[in-house]
Amino acid sequence: YVVYALGHLQVSWERVQQGGPMAAKLLSRMWPPNLAPDKLELITAGMLESIQIAVIASFVGVALSLPLGLMAARNLAPRALATAARVLIALCRTFHPVIVAILFVKAVGFGALAGVLALIVSSMGFVGKLFAEVLEELDARQVEAVRATGAGYASVLVMGVMPQVYARFIGLAAYQFDSNLRNSTMVGIVGGGGIGAALFTAYQRFDYDVVLTILLVTIALIMLAELLSLGLKKVFR
Repeated sequence: YVVYALGHLQVSWERVQQGGPMAAKLLSRMWPPNLAPDKLELITAGMLESIQIAVIASFVGVALSLPLGLMAARNLAPRALATAARVLIALCRTFHPVIVAILFVKAVGFGALAGVLALIVSSMGFVGKLFAEVLEELDARQVEAVRATGAGYASVLVMGVMPQVYARFIGLAAYQFDSNLRNSTMVGIVGGGGIGAALFTAYQRFDYDVVLTILLVTIALIMLAELLSLGLKKVFR
């Protein structure tokens, strides 16, 4: 089937060879990066907006994913509630954040709000699903021991469930922030605010040196977010 698909999609080594010189020409037009003060000011403003979008979307999305994951865990919630929660999670995971961002741009207009809402939906789908799976793998003996004391549902969650999954949940939250930071660039391309808007404008104007500057700044930011994520995992492990 892979061979059939490659032929059907007209994927060939000749096309790759033809694209090589074009890619080299594009890279030559990108170098050196544009470090003009006005360009750097524009890039800094867009990058700060992307960070704000990622932080807000991660905070709200992860906060909503916690109860959603609890409702979707079949070992902690009634079957009907778990099924409904999993359907909602599946809906949140169905579309790529860029597609969701397009829908929110049509609904609330261009700007950061559309990007934030799109990434909140994406966060709920990803973190909610993985958190529910983590909850279903926890040690039932500890939960039953807390229930045997006559504790209520809230006490069971606090004393029997959360101590087992707290570190995993922090890791998921840190990863989702890292993911939202990358996705905030993509949703900006379709009007969701952030550095993606500046990147798309630079492409349209053929300012490839500005494009390279934006890409380098984005790479540096993602690397810093990765280091932050690793640090959080070590602290809460």
